[in-house]
Amino acid sequence: MLDDATPQGNECPVARTLEAIGDRWSLMIIRDAFDDIRRFSEFQKSLGVAKNILASRLKTLVEIGIFDIRPASDGSAYKEYVLTEKGREIFPLVVCMRQWGERFLFEPQETRSVLLDNASGKPLMPIEVRSASGQTLGPADCHRVRLVDGES
Repeated sequence: MLDDATPQGNECPVARTLEAIGDRWSLMIIRDAFDDIRRFSEFQKSLGVAKNILASRLKTLVEIGIFDIRPASDGSAYKEYVLTEKGREIFPLVVCMRQWGERFLFEPQETRSVLLDNASGKPLMPIEVRSASGQTLGPADCHRVRLVDGES
């Protein structure tokens, strides 16, 4: 039986997600990977993070299956960190955090980056939580239940 104090024993998906990728550097590494950064030196240059911290976070992200390490695509001796399917599935989370930050953490005239749709060149629509029938939901419209393995 798993201990509730360990990430594996915690039945809350939010707690487990935070344990896996919730620190600042891990999320910034993942964000940069969505911008096609793949090499250790590129992550280090983009983020300005200490090499030991970057190495530690990348090692963990590989261990939990967010990244695969592959030979460099240009045939050089370097290795590249490539997002796995599991890693690419984090994209909506990063977009949601970005949209929240754009809305609440910048003054109207303050410079910021904006994520644009490649096809239209326009900003993305805000991410919304929707019911199975398509209705927009807020916190008061949802509740949690405990699900035991094997139930549906």
